Amino acid sequence: MKKEKIVLAYSGGLDTSVMIKWLIQKYNFDVICCIVDVGQKEDFVLLSDRAKQTGAKKVYVIDAKREFVEKYIFNAIKANAVYEGKYLLGTSLARPLIAQKVVQVAKKERAKYLAHGATGKGNDQVRFELAFKYLYPQAKIIVPWREWELKSREEEIEYAKKYNIPITVTKEKPYSTDANLWHISYEGGILEDLNNEPDEKMFIMTISPLNITAAPTEIEIEFFKGVPKKLKIGQKIITDPVKLIDELNKIGGKQGIGRVDIVENRFVGIKSRGVYEAPAATILYFAHRELESLVLDRTVMHYKEHISLDYAELVYNGEWFSPKREALDKFINETQRYVTGKIGLRLYRGNIFVTHRSSPYTLYNLQLASFDMSTKGLVEYNQKDAEGFINLFGLPYKIVSLRNKKNKI
Repeated sequence: MKKEKIVLAYSGGLDTSVMIKWLIQKYNFDVICCIVDVGQKEDFVLLSDRAKQTGAKKVYVIDAKREFVEKYIFNAIKANAVYEGKYLLGTSLARPLIAQKVVQVAKKERAKYLAHGATGKGNDQVRFELAFKYLYPQAKIIVPWREWELKSREEEIEYAKKYNIPITVTKEKPYSTDANLWHISYEGGILEDLNNEPDEKMFIMTISPLNITAAPTEIEIEFFKGVPKKLKIGQKIITDPVKLIDELNKIGGKQGIGRVDIVENRFVGIKSRGVYEAPAATILYFAHRELESLVLDRTVMHYKEHISLDYAELVYNGEWFSPKREALDKFINETQRYVTGKIGLRLYRGNIFVTHRSSPYTLYNLQLASFDMSTKGLVEYNQKDAEGFINLFGLPYKIVSLRNKKNKI
């Protein structure tokens, strides 16, 4: 009898390594692994060999770094999408892209089953499965974490030892990590105790600001319609989008920029702690907001702040392929028509300082802004006009005050 095929979103970590063997034992599937390179800097040859050694029939390795940057990260930058004021959505942005590649492999292989390594308590299960349902509604989704008898990372490690599955996680270092071009996340294990400060040895991308002895780093970022197009560091110029982010991760990490420790609200209703490193993301969000402050008028800028929160929550909740996200992108892209210009930054000991700003579409008018200079010219500002404006604007407050004094309660 011909075996059914299942495509597994494979990272090479503990969970998905164990899942290859478990899916074979439980369902007698031919397991096809899909590894999506979103900038995690892994040895993909090693991971492929590991998957085949564990029982995978076939392994696909797909380079999606440029697509990740241009179709996901740049959209998030234009939206200023930050979840709960801190989380820069590194994992949230990568999951729908990975899911899309898994579906493409499944359709190519004519596989009717899809699987992922997310747990039954986390957000990633929602992100993967909403994407699967949208992109391949005919497929059946198998989620080992919601079915198997293994209840902890420790039990997974024992299972791996029993079946000689090659893994890198140990009981002494049980926390989970997820890396891509946009960030590295750390969750679970010792971090679940909120009294535990993150171990300095844990961090990969960043140096603690307390340990930095290097001089400040001066950079300039040039945007075109909200998208970072050029990074200048001294005489060095980088225009390739993947290399631009990679370089910002390096120089930002050396200055201790981009560390986040947050207790966040998962979509499934559980509060969880996440520790993140995201130097490039932190710098680019900062620079983009500074440029927007020059070129967006007040009402658009303030309204967009509401949209940014909505957009971040939508991405966090796994609704990337929703009609709502597509509609919001149209509004956001309209706001970015004039978000073109240059922002100079100084990076130093975990801080970012603006050194200069410029845009051909700036709304900043020196004559209008100055307290001292004459405002006659292209736009005239008569200070006496403020009197009538304030009288009309303040009229409701005046009426309320008179009523309250007349009718004391």
